[in-house]
Order: sequence, then C-alpha cells, then structure tokens
Amino acid sequence: MQPGFDHTLVSLRAPASFAAEQFQALRLQVERLRSVRDVHVLAISSPGLGDGKTVTAINLAAAHAESERVLLIDADLRRPSIGARLRLSDADASGPGLADALSNHQLELTDLVRQVDDIPFAMVLAGAPSTPVHELLRSPRLDHLLQDARRQFDLVVVDTPPMIPVTDAVVLARALDGVVVVVSANDTPRKLLEESLNLLDASKVLGIVFNRDHRPLYGYYNGDYRTRFAKRRPT
Repeated sequence: MQPGFDHTLVSLRAPASFAAEQFQALRLQVERLRSVRDVHVLAISSPGLGDGKTVTAINLAAAHAESERVLLIDADLRRPSIGARLRLSDADASGPGLADALSNHQLELTDLVRQVDDIPFAMVLAGAPSTPVHELLRSPRLDHLLQDARRQFDLVVVDTPPMIPVTDAVVLARALDGVVVVVSANDTPRKLLEESLNLLDASKVLGIVFNRDHRPLYGYYNGDYRTRFAKRRPT
C-alpha cells in the first residue's frame, strides 16, 4: 500500500476503536443471518452516490477476516473505488480484474485474486470493461467466477454500484445470496430508498445499514463506556 491513512477504514486502521466496534456489530448480524440461511456471497449497495457503501464493504470484510477467509470484490465497474480507498500502489493495483474475466474466458478467479501486505482479506479489483457493463454483468462467466469464490473463501463481500443511477446492482443481485443496503442517516431521501428496495427481489434484501448516524444507540455510548475504548494513533 502507498503511504497514507484513511480514517474511515477503522476495522483496518483502528480495530480497537469505538467506530470499529460498530462494524463488529454488523459482523454479528451477518453471522446470525448465515446461521439460518445460505448467505455466502454478500453484496453491499446503496440507493445513491456517497452513502458509504464502499467504506462499509471494506470495514465489514476486515471485521470478518479476523477469523475467516474473505474475498472482497469491486463490482462497481463504472466507478471502482476499492483500490483508491485502500491506497494500493500501482504494482498492487495492476493486473486483470472482474471486467476482464467476464469478457475473457481464459482468465480464472486465481488470475484475479490479489493479496496485499497489511490487508487481511483477498481482493478482486474491477478491471477495465471492454464492452457495455450491463452486458458484462449478464455473462454466465459471473456465475462461474462466483462459484469458484464460494469454494475458495468462507465469505465473499461484493461492492456494487448504487442502485438508482444504473441497473448494475440489481442485475448483480440475481447472482448473489443477498444485499445489504447502506443509507446515509438523515441524508438519503426516503423516496430514494423506497425506489431502491422496489428494484430488488424482497428475498434478497438482508437489511439496511444507517451510515453516519452519530446519535447514540444506548445511553452509555456517549458516557463513561465510550471512553473505555482504546485510543490508538495511526501507524
């Protein structure tokens, strides 16, 4: 990774922090879902831009990677951002990605997966689309690659595009086990959320995550209990 510190990636940079604990709570909810239904490939999406889906996907992948083999896939082929968020070097970010393998039958999952020092999960970056994205995502190659991912990893987290600007996330959802929808608390319009949920098969919606909600969930969060979380400086 290149030098730098992204304060939003708390599960990676400050795992003992209060903020990181919120992603541990989300991890617990996902684990409960997986105990009662087959949720192996999990999408993270949002109604619109800027709701925090990519940050949520990275932090959730890091939280699960403490005890599981996790693969994070950047399936936002139009506006990929996982590499930039993780500040990957040019060397770490080079090579084929998901879009390349969807159009090239010679590429397999092992050609796409990359491991980077200091990042506890494996990654597949978006790659460079050579044909219209909506056609790529309808390719039977997607199911093939995801089946390989199911065999090789305990959990696959897929960062998808937002649902309202383009239909990519809805197309992707058909090949995935479920979708967690991220909304920006007190910011994402209710109508936009409703439109997004109506686009998805109801059985695919696993839950809604409210991002940037600074109100305490319980009274002690803003009191003495919160001060007991370790304060760690960026390294």
